[in-house]
Amino acid sequence: MSDFIILENDQVIFIPAFGAAVVTVQPGIMKATGKTTLGGKKICVVGDEAQLSVPGCPYMTPQYVTPGVGTLKIEKLAGNQQSKKTKSGGKKIILKGMMLKAKFEVQTPAQDPTPVATGGSPIPDGTRSYSGQGSFQTTNMKFKVS
Repeated sequence: MSDFIILENDQVIFIPAFGAAVVTVQPGIMKATGKTTLGGKKICVVGDEAQLSVPGCPYMTPQYVTPGVGTLKIEKLAGNQQSKKTKSGGKKIILKGMMLKAKFEVQTPAQDPTPVATGGSPIPDGTRSYSGQGSFQTTNMKFKVS
């Protein structure tokens, strides 16, 4: 089945729920290294997703209510987000598909402020990353491949 090709500057829209963490998400902007262009924009090929990074996103969990900060990334494309046959420069092309696997990497842990009320120190979130999902939003409504 064919699907729309992801182009340079298309967006990744992350879902705020990352397991126990709720992230204040921001869209990611795809950079493209494909050898082919469509409508003057380079196409995204497999490997380009690994370059996407959205730093500075606040998060918290039910236990750690003082917000922390981290970075949103694409962990893995779904099978329907890679071309089966068509390639650009020898690499599979990234397609819109359904949901991709996303990762939220904690830089500054959220904290549990409860111990402060009893004279203790806040407890930092010990989880270094959370898993979630996202999807591509493309400006391309014309070009499809399989």
